[in-house]
Amino acid sequence: MTEQLSDSYDFRAIQDRWLPVWDELRPFEVGSEETGRPRKYVLDMFPYPSGDLHMGHAEAFCFGDVLARYWRGRGYDVLHPIGWDSFGLPAENAAIKRGVDPREWTYANIDQQKSSFRLYAPSFDWSRVLHTSDPEYYRWNQWLFLKMYEKGLAYRKASWVNWDPEDQTVLANEQVLPDGTSERSGAMVVKKKLTQWYFRITDYADRLLDDLDALEDTWPSKVLNMQRNWIGRSRGAEVEFEIEGRDARVPVFTTRPDTLHGATFMVVAPDSDLAAELAAGASEEVRAQFQSYLEQAQQQSEIERQSADREKTGVFLDHFAVNPVNGERIPVWAADYVLADYGHGAIMAVPAHDQRDLDFARKYDLPVRVVLDVRDADGETLPDPAESGIALTGDGTLVNSGELDGLSKTDAIGRAIEVLEGRGTGRASTTYRLRDWLISRQRYWGTPIPILHGADGSMRPVAETELPVELPPSAGLDLKPKGTSPLGGATKWATVTDPATGETLSRDPDTMDTFVDSSWYYLRFLAANDGTQAFDPEQAKQWGPIDQYAGGVEHAILHLLYSRFITKVLHDLGYLDFEEPFTALLNQGMVLLDGAKMSKSKGNLVEFASELRDHGADALRVTLAFAGPPEDDIDWADVSVQGSAKFLARAWRIARDVAEAGEGDSASHDGSSGDVALRRHTHRLLADAPGLVEAYKFNVVVARLMEQVNVTRKAIDGATGSADPAVRESAEAIAMILSLFAPYAAEDMWAMLGHEPTVALAVWPEPDPALLVEDEITLVVQVDGKVRDRLTLPASVSEADAEAAARASESVQRALEGREVVKFIVRVPKIISIASKPA
Repeated sequence: MTEQLSDSYDFRAIQDRWLPVWDELRPFEVGSEETGRPRKYVLDMFPYPSGDLHMGHAEAFCFGDVLARYWRGRGYDVLHPIGWDSFGLPAENAAIKRGVDPREWTYANIDQQKSSFRLYAPSFDWSRVLHTSDPEYYRWNQWLFLKMYEKGLAYRKASWVNWDPEDQTVLANEQVLPDGTSERSGAMVVKKKLTQWYFRITDYADRLLDDLDALEDTWPSKVLNMQRNWIGRSRGAEVEFEIEGRDARVPVFTTRPDTLHGATFMVVAPDSDLAAELAAGASEEVRAQFQSYLEQAQQQSEIERQSADREKTGVFLDHFAVNPVNGERIPVWAADYVLADYGHGAIMAVPAHDQRDLDFARKYDLPVRVVLDVRDADGETLPDPAESGIALTGDGTLVNSGELDGLSKTDAIGRAIEVLEGRGTGRASTTYRLRDWLISRQRYWGTPIPILHGADGSMRPVAETELPVELPPSAGLDLKPKGTSPLGGATKWATVTDPATGETLSRDPDTMDTFVDSSWYYLRFLAANDGTQAFDPEQAKQWGPIDQYAGGVEHAILHLLYSRFITKVLHDLGYLDFEEPFTALLNQGMVLLDGAKMSKSKGNLVEFASELRDHGADALRVTLAFAGPPEDDIDWADVSVQGSAKFLARAWRIARDVAEAGEGDSASHDGSSGDVALRRHTHRLLADAPGLVEAYKFNVVVARLMEQVNVTRKAIDGATGSADPAVRESAEAIAMILSLFAPYAAEDMWAMLGHEPTVALAVWPEPDPALLVEDEITLVVQVDGKVRDRLTLPASVSEADAEAAARASESVQRALEGREVVKFIVRVPKIISIASKPA
């Protein structure tokens, strides 16, 4: 390399030079053999092939790659694989719009993204690529389903579900946005009663919640809080109410059993089975009113139904319940502010102490009984809610509550539960916001559910030896969303004859939610080319759990919660020796333009492909890393790709200058060879960089590299010269650390410095402790809060000598002229602070 050095930094020539070399060397492939080195599993959330890579991908995969390259530089074997989350609605909808097979559209996009990835140069192990839409992958989705089915964790039931009227498919609760719209199509989600497949994630609610505590220091607190809130554990009591004319009691969950004496009516969700049952036993007039009300409620989103500002509506169901603590008859109403999937779909209404119940009671002239003596800050009793219209929601002393009178909230809750348990009408209970994971979808492009249905309604799992149940070709099928799965129209595929009995069976027509695919894909990378098992438990033991996961915060609930659940299931089945899949999590921010989210339709799009073409992968990656902390949003209008390119050129020229000066050897580590000041600077960088990278302070590392380049350039251009061993040592350190962000430039520098490729596998040298000890310090001297001087003194300087030096400073003396020193504070090695007043 040193005989034919380039005159200038040319990123295109450098990319063309090294891409084929890396293709031949395949430096990032990880075998199964034991090397004796420690291991790290670094994983990026795999992309969806919706088109070419975009700037969000550029940011996410830049940060993940920095971490993978870093751990290699620290002497680890690093597994850093890539795959595609290639099933799902977007591909199917795009294929329908274009009149093509979803496979054709999906795999063409994968090929395009692979090409862009190759040029962007993330350090992937390309020997382990997977696509979730390959039968070789989704076979193991079906295997996982069967294991869940055997364990009783996969089940089918009829229930009210979230229905996306545009995509004509059901959604899990987690796929409905806070505004009540579908996170897929944006349509307002409605309720529809269907028979669907579920995973029993609620069986794991406590573990999913409690195990978050172990992730406190390694996951973003925002994500932990989002999961805690979504699981939503509430402790209270399950109270059993009798309903006149009905044999079975109705269980009602409440967090405030102490207020039972204030329950003056009961409310049931109109879309609950209980409401339908009670309405059926009511008068013809009530049945008609209820049916009309139910149809109205089904057209409302859960968000609308629970809005505090919305006028309360309901229908009296012509039934009465019995309050279990005082025997009082209370009317039963259907009202849409109660949801069918909260508790048991029924609540005890305590209008004096709940605003929604109070609004309802005032509208329908129902009793309001105060059972808590709630007072204001001055100790005055607050107005009666029946008159003021404002519920008493604070804590207070129990009143009008029989044996609970005079007790505080905490004591009254405990005593109320004792009373209920003693009478056999209730018990302590815990409920959750979390609902079981609805996994079936009425669409084509997904994993077929491996269940066969008999004409008598029986169900039987497909034998594992018959997996995969492959999707039939889409040709001849109507893929347009219509509320039922297109697979139902694949008659030949859907009809199966039982060879043992001759019975005609039907395949389940639904496909699995694509979050099933991504819930365990990190394990499939351990055996991506193994057709005999989903993953190797021994490899999982050696590599798992993931040491570093990187991706968008938009997956804080959906993907991450599901993956945690499946990991715990596989642990319980004996396949894994860990229960949490991702030890550390990095969430990147968004890439914006002029303060707004990029959008092609809005014309504010920065194209990844054009940035890559115009500036090169290195400059793009350095820009993203330098823009700020990874979790912060980046506004592309505020960054300078050209500035990054100039920095890379300066770094590259240092290696060229060293190469032109001759081979030489790296400086020895005893501090006796070469420019000592430069060596100190180099070894301080080597000492600080690991901690900065591990704290995700990539922008600070880039800033430190820029500083190192500037210091080294001054040494080259000054008395030191490029032949000094200290300059070579600095150039090598720059190349190794720069390879985290700019693999092409770093590789070219490494080669010019006389090393074999690849710099990505070079282990960083340890800093020399002797070079980290400073001989001198710089003390800032302030007079009355203003900096007046900076004193360079020996590192061993005493406080007395430092004070003497400050008093001798001409700048300090001028600042103190005509003034009297009031206070003289010396803080070696940082600051001297002098306070004065007029003499």
